[in-house]
Amino acid sequence: MTPVARPGRGVLTGAISLGLLLMFLAGCIPDDGRADACVEDGRVLNVGFYAFFAPVSYSADENPDSAGFNTHLGYEADLLTALEAMDGAGLSLVRKPIAPWDDIWLRSAGSEYDIVGGGITILDSRTRDASGETVVAFTSGHVTFRQSLLVRAEDADRLSSHDKLTSEVVVGALAGTTGEARLLELTGLVDADGVLVAGTRIQTPRGEVVADGSADHFITAAGESPSLAGRSHLYPPSDASPQVVYLGDELGEAELLDALANGRIDAIARGEIGNRDAAHESGAAFVVTALDSESEQGGFTVAVDDADLLACLDEKINYLTDDQRIGYAEWREDSSVFMRRAEVWNEDR
Repeated sequence: MTPVARPGRGVLTGAISLGLLLMFLAGCIPDDGRADACVEDGRVLNVGFYAFFAPVSYSADENPDSAGFNTHLGYEADLLTALEAMDGAGLSLVRKPIAPWDDIWLRSAGSEYDIVGGGITILDSRTRDASGETVVAFTSGHVTFRQSLLVRAEDADRLSSHDKLTSEVVVGALAGTTGEARLLELTGLVDADGVLVAGTRIQTPRGEVVADGSADHFITAAGESPSLAGRSHLYPPSDASPQVVYLGDELGEAELLDALANGRIDAIARGEIGNRDAAHESGAAFVVTALDSESEQGGFTVAVDDADLLACLDEKINYLTDDQRIGYAEWREDSSVFMRRAEVWNEDR
């Protein structure tokens, strides 16, 4: 078990200056800010969580009509529970599952949700709505992601890196994710701005779209050109890049895993955490390859004008993660790690 980093308790040992003792008796020790509640007394926060990103954030039952669909599980679920347990934070959270991924990060800007999470990568482009107005802000990062491929074990060598993905390879992706965006970038299907290479063919509900190399045809982790909404299949313009199939609109990444198992696709492009968990659950049928050299941070979103809540959440999240030194690996080893951090916080108070 990984030891939990414990902050200094301020235990008075040895000689104590008279001035410090008088300050203590007078209740004048400088306040470290931790006693401030995140919200006014009685306010209950509605938290929207993505329902299909195991093990980071998911529902206990994938069936939206079941009672278990409303039960939040995973890494972020335990982090939020620890936030609620911190004395002085004043947090009372009601969790509500969100099934569609599209623009999920913007939903904290409306009236239904105060906080939204679900393994959302922190990107400045995701703070703005369709008009370009900044409407949400991200909390401090609490989890680190790296993109990767999940492949069948027998294909580990054949699909060991992104530069081995040819037009004969079919990669599954969830539209609008960093997994999709990074796949397209690493395989040369888009430029640094997300503009698709000329000649790329995209199947959509309205018919086939052929990219002309202009900004009229782009895909990024924050959105896509209107003509590419609802895309189902992307065909590369050359043999040096893979095909991309889009699944998961209804059941998230479970559809991708089924497609990989039955041979409809050759790989899944998504974060290392989810892929490693799926590889473990597969009993060695799947393996993780093509680890990205770059990493990302994931966080929650709140409305941009809820600055006090944002600052308070940042302080508490930074404490629970020990300024990002405690993350997914530590939680995977001991899922109580955040709750134990909260208990130390409460003892210090």
